[in-house]
Amino acid sequence: MGGLTEHSPTASPLSKKKKLEHYEGPEFELKCINSIRALSADMPSAAKSGHPGAPMGCAPMAHLLWSEVMNYSPSNPEWWNRDRFVLSNGHACALQYSMLYLTGYGLTIDDLKNFRQMGSLTPGHPENFMTKGVEVSTGPLGQGISNAVGFAIAERHFAATFNTEDFNIFNHRTYVICGDGCLQEGVSSEASSLAGHLGLGNLIVLYDDNKITIDGSTDLSFSEDVKKRYEAYGWQVLTVDTVEKKLDDLRAAIKAAQDNVTQPTLIKVRTTIGKGSMLEGSAATHGAPLKANDLSQAKLSWGLPDEAFSVAEDVKSFYAEHTKTVEEKCAAWNALYEAYKAAHPEKAAELERRFSHKIPEGVDGALPTFDFKTSKALATRQYSQACIASIAPLMPELIGGSADLTPSNLTSIPCSGDFQKNSPEGRYLRFGVREHGMAAICNGLFAYGGLRPFCATFLNFAGYALGSIRVAALSKFGIIYVMTHDSIGLGEDGPTHQPIEMLESLRSMPNINVFRPADSNETSMSYKMALEMTHTPSVICCSRSGLPALQNSSVEKASKGAYTVIGEDIALANTHLIIIGTGSEVGACVEAAAKLTASGINTRVVSMPCQEIFLAQPREYQLSVLPGNIPTLSVEASAEYGWHRFSHAQIGMTRFGLSAPGGKLFRKFGFSAENVTEKGMALVEFYKESGNLPNLMNRPVFNNIEGTIDH
Repeated sequence: MGGLTEHSPTASPLSKKKKLEHYEGPEFELKCINSIRALSADMPSAAKSGHPGAPMGCAPMAHLLWSEVMNYSPSNPEWWNRDRFVLSNGHACALQYSMLYLTGYGLTIDDLKNFRQMGSLTPGHPENFMTKGVEVSTGPLGQGISNAVGFAIAERHFAATFNTEDFNIFNHRTYVICGDGCLQEGVSSEASSLAGHLGLGNLIVLYDDNKITIDGSTDLSFSEDVKKRYEAYGWQVLTVDTVEKKLDDLRAAIKAAQDNVTQPTLIKVRTTIGKGSMLEGSAATHGAPLKANDLSQAKLSWGLPDEAFSVAEDVKSFYAEHTKTVEEKCAAWNALYEAYKAAHPEKAAELERRFSHKIPEGVDGALPTFDFKTSKALATRQYSQACIASIAPLMPELIGGSADLTPSNLTSIPCSGDFQKNSPEGRYLRFGVREHGMAAICNGLFAYGGLRPFCATFLNFAGYALGSIRVAALSKFGIIYVMTHDSIGLGEDGPTHQPIEMLESLRSMPNINVFRPADSNETSMSYKMALEMTHTPSVICCSRSGLPALQNSSVEKASKGAYTVIGEDIALANTHLIIIGTGSEVGACVEAAAKLTASGINTRVVSMPCQEIFLAQPREYQLSVLPGNIPTLSVEASAEYGWHRFSHAQIGMTRFGLSAPGGKLFRKFGFSAENVTEKGMALVEFYKESGNLPNLMNRPVFNNIEGTIDH
């Protein structure tokens, strides 16, 4: 393996002839590599959009991984023991699509020609729900390499839990191609640091060290010594600078990585972005198709025909033959699994249940229920703690942890120890103060299959994790986020820790359920629904402080997202006011309703633990809870935005909080029963005088999507 050569190729004018370099490896090997380059460059040209540079530079790595290194099965993309591959620099997706086409994952030449077009199987960045063979959705840089840490943790955990002396059912690796941008993003630093701590020797990262970002040379902004940084994380770091001449050194580096089972490995692979282009080595090849004459000269210089989407028969045959080899490995594993199943039927049955996302019998019944007469009122984070403790013994696939806030989030798993380097059978992950990395790792854990990951921090610090949470929602990963200290009620830590806009930020995201339970029953409902929704992530927001008990709550009622908790005996025709509350504010709403009803203003209280689930209910049910033509007041110690669809007036936060005891802050900002009573009276009086009460439920709801979208 050669040392890293320090050079920064500069842009060349198209009129300049490139000097052909001598390739020291087999001629056919180079033909395969150049065929990948050509095919990957054709896609952006056809789409008039895309990123040809990285695929052209990374082609040698891709060829070696798919033709010699990785175990995979195009006929069974979900094979449990396949090597996982993650393209972390997702903008280079033409490279991955080229390999999926060549190795028989079902992509056709027409699919490649449809690159970046509506409804195609070759979207502009890899999407796990669109294309077979794509493990995770990448594009936001740094996410993929962080997801890969989750894959590596999952493999270690399954191996420790299910392998026996006679059967190694799980013994695969995770391979990553990443770029400079991935290693600049903070999320990758967080995840890589934890990977080093955990000694994940089953994780091998090929770093496309092309020294180019969109702005230009990495000299502009990225002059650190990546090798020393990753060595400090506890990784093995190897350097290869010869892939454009031969693959022997990269083969040796990968072999050394495979042999090191106690450390993850980063292989710095020196490449040239846009290799073959007259503009190779420059940012000009990064994010725009090559000019037609440039692509033509590149193909001719590679000895390939100047034809779009043309792959020689011998190249196609080579990959097809290798695919037969890896399929044989999958078949051999299937035979091994059948023997394992005969020898260990209970373990096999458990594996099959987990990977099919079937919830074990008895989980619903194990969740705590609240007895208003005998149970003690607690903080919802304590009810959450009880939920985790009750379901964890029954759901061994439940795995997760906290961002160094276990005593505050109350998320420990009493029936399991920690997942550490020497105890991979453990289910509790000590993520450290790494919120973004934590959430990205959980994406990898879920994508692996057979696991239900959860992670936890303070709600305000969901902002640190938001990028990964968004990818989870897009990817349809049913991850559970436990977010405690969910309002100004956390108190003395002050406005730096008090969430204001975070609830609405999360609620505005597609395909995510945001729960803010007000008591034990609503918390149990939140976990029940979260576990059932395997394709939708859930955020369970919990209070720091104790909350008053709700006499009329139940898991069944709360499972509709909103329900009348006080005043259900008052006919809607005789109701003068409806107050909607969530979480810790419901108690003040209940107290205010008693005063208002006693004063002659018949008041109902609606607890709304989850807006998204309520909006999914039949319209008839929605109107029975919130008819829209009765003065309605919402009360939530969070931003007012989003509540206008449900309420005529709002008691909410319109500024950042303060540092003070939580009770005093609630009174200061208007969340006392007295203020709710006063504002409820004022709202009723306002519309009595104006005589013009808008019906919030009497409005059109348009579907603005043309045609259908099938995912």
